[in-house]
Amino acid sequence: MTEIRTAVHDDVPGLVECSIGLFSEDAGTRDPTMNLDWPRTNAAQSLTEGIGDPERLILAAIRDGRVVGSLTGDVAQASHMRPIRLATLRSMYVRPEARDGGVGSALVEAFRAWALDKKADRLAVTAYAANDDAIRFYRRNGFAPHHLVLEAQVEAT
Repeated sequence: MTEIRTAVHDDVPGLVECSIGLFSEDAGTRDPTMNLDWPRTNAAQSLTEGIGDPERLILAAIRDGRVVGSLTGDVAQASHMRPIRLATLRSMYVRPEARDGGVGSALVEAFRAWALDKKADRLAVTAYAANDDAIRFYRRNGFAPHHLVLEAQVEAT
């Protein structure tokens, strides 16, 4: 059985391992512009600062006393330009041995409940366009395409 709960400081090493796994599997295979060392050098501090921040969510999926998955998110205040509160799922990772057992969906449901409690109007998540598995997963969990970001290399003409 996997427990989904708000992360505590003792979870940080396992959460960092999840961040390393996410960067390695996702950005490491899809985005050559990403600093793949970021989780090793910065994730612990970022996660530690985020635990207890009322506008951030850090979830841990715990199985047999070990972090097997994580989710981070935040909520943005409404603005004059976009007068809604937007809850953004920033990152999610489930270790390979814990996949296909509902852990990812349980993390998303906990995120959705948190966003509702925070009075968010909408949820958002980004995924690499080439990550078909992630896109299928998020669509199964109620997300739909909203906008597309296009990038290009800066080249002298």
